[in-house]
Amino acid sequence: MKRIIASTLAGLLALAAPSPGRAEISDGSVKVVVLNDQSSAYSDTAGKGSAVAAQLAIDDAGGRAGGAPVVLLSADHQQKVDIGAGLARRMLDVDRADAFFDISNSAVSFAVQEVTRAARKVVVHVGSGNADLVGKACSPSAALWLYDTYALARGLARALYDDTHRSWFLLTADYAFGHAMQRDLTATLQQQGGKVAGTVRHPLGQADFSSFLVQAGGTDMQVLALLNAGADTTNAIKQAAEFGLIREGVKLAVPIFTLVNVKAIGNALAQGTTFLAGYYWDHDEPSRAFARRFAARHGKPPTHAQAAVYSAVRHYLKAVEATGSDDGVVVMDRMKAMPVEDFMTRGAVLRPDGRLERDMLLVEVKCLSQNSRSLLSLAVAAPVQREFCEVH
Repeated sequence: MKRIIASTLAGLLALAAPSPGRAEISDGSVKVVVLNDQSSAYSDTAGKGSAVAAQLAIDDAGGRAGGAPVVLLSADHQQKVDIGAGLARRMLDVDRADAFFDISNSAVSFAVQEVTRAARKVVVHVGSGNADLVGKACSPSAALWLYDTYALARGLARALYDDTHRSWFLLTADYAFGHAMQRDLTATLQQQGGKVAGTVRHPLGQADFSSFLVQAGGTDMQVLALLNAGADTTNAIKQAAEFGLIREGVKLAVPIFTLVNVKAIGNALAQGTTFLAGYYWDHDEPSRAFARRFAARHGKPPTHAQAAVYSAVRHYLKAVEATGSDDGVVVMDRMKAMPVEDFMTRGAVLRPDGRLERDMLLVEVKCLSQNSRSLLSLAVAAPVQREFCEVH
């Protein structure tokens, strides 16, 4: 009888004890970090707007996940690898951060990914796009959410390539994203029978592109591909127009471009520029509804990177809620098991390697003669289509 009672008591205690296989919220709160450029070339396309988007996702989760309050932290890595890695380490050690989002610089992303890998914490790259983040440098607790160099290269080249767009000149930002983009775009063009008329690399944050554009103008290019982003893209397009490269009928292909760039350049110069986007605020009613909420806090519609930060943070918090855990590998496994469904991402799947398979929009800046409140023409670009539909 004593043995039976002892066995029963042991069984009850075992039922009451936490399951050894189930991690829990480690310090009583879930700390979400938006780490990106908030003071230089990419601050308009990501920056503090990404933190606004993350807070909206937290609000939509009721401010809690896994039974614990969710806290938002934000930091500026200033486009510097050492600062980004140092911030990530400090926020893990001091602030007990659980997940990092955005980054918006591939070189910084590689450094932060190594820091979070060792700590088993989540990092979701949004503005960063180097495909090697989910390739040779992949991590079990990392994901690439919005785009990558492989998808952008293939999408743009397949959409634009024809007999009048066979010869491309590549003006490339001289850091990890630009290098990968140049590699993937060159391979795609060669597979289609096209050629690279020339390449030149420029430092991040370049102000004067004249010497690079003179070199491009001396080739037989039919497409000028600007493999950069943010203010670098804006400045390069303005100066390409000044040098007459756009007036001569050269097509502009830009992998990363937003309405921020269009408004900074103006339709007269930006018209005809073609790019891929994961979100456009005036695409449909769900997109407009999110844009209204975002603009109420930030003063202007979101870029696709900012919208994607919302998407990534919201999906992360759903996984934390489902697992009751803030262990990065546990949560990322659940993120991969659940479909991604929101206003900008429908029926998408996060692959085992951490790459989000999603539809993209093929976008062209409208000519001035096209009368509409919208500055852009759109088409779903997965698979890439050449037709464009009017946006109202």
